[in-house]
Amino acid sequence: MSADSSYPTASSTATSGGRAAESRAERFARELRDLKVSDPSDGHPRLWQRVGAVLMVLGIVVGVAAYLLSHRTSSSLTQGDAITIGLGGVTLAVVGSAIFLRYSLTGFLRFWMARQSFEMNILAERFMSGTNGAVPVPRDPARNYTRNDS
Repeated sequence: MSADSSYPTASSTATSGGRAAESRAERFARELRDLKVSDPSDGHPRLWQRVGAVLMVLGIVVGVAAYLLSHRTSSSLTQGDAITIGLGGVTLAVVGSAIFLRYSLTGFLRFWMARQSFEMNILAERFMSGTNGAVPVPRDPARNYTRNDS
């Protein structure tokens, strides 16, 4: 990151250190590539998110079916088998929930991390340029400011 005093904008054409200054969006995209963050557009996260949702629903269906099976018989062996199948259904639902949450939150957290990184770079550039991150407060031109007013 260069610590020049100009803030790059989308229409920035100034040169900095021998290369043309790039827009904020271009720099953001370049930094994401440098972080080697996988691109979610290839569809793998959506596939795993759907697999997790299917496993959740399948686990609930298997659990309900095992419950109904255990209550429709008087054989203790069949009831034991139904309990085992029901535990398998609960396991499917828990694993499906974990997969679904992992891939659901990944997209949000990836965006959040990239945004935090971008904002921290902007603050670092402001600090290095001498403004210390301070944003000037707009003043009302119609108001007569005295020495004690701020």
